[in-house]
Amino acid sequence: QVQLVESGGGVVQPGESLRLSCIVSGRAASHYGLAWVRQAAGKEREFVAAIRWSAYSTNYADSVKGRFTVSIDNDKNTIYLQMNSLKPEDTAVYFCAAAEQLYIGTDTRRYAYWGQGTQVTVSS
Repeated sequence: QVQLVESGGGVVQPGESLRLSCIVSGRAASHYGLAWVRQAAGKEREFVAAIRWSAYSTNYADSVKGRFTVSIDNDKNTIYLQMNSLKPEDTAVYFCAAAEQLYIGTDTRRYAYWGQGTQVTVSS
């Protein structure tokens, strides 16, 4: 089984940047697809971005393409979400999640393992 711990959330103004981190431990991360999923207050969880550890394949939601970048640091067993040009509609709790069979698609029900989440608030 894999364990996920997020950090890096905070309060920023529109147009600013923020980087989230997710430390991956437990069973080898190369077995999983790893994703960032967010949930705004009163809304369902929404896929943001995902990456395969071994193949470095990535996938992004249309709403964040060109603004967000997902990456991996193998030495630190950590995945990152670099968020630029943040908008108020990006405000949400951001979760790190892992799926079996290297899945990196948009169906959040396929992600079986979840971190505790970190709050991102974009407000002027």
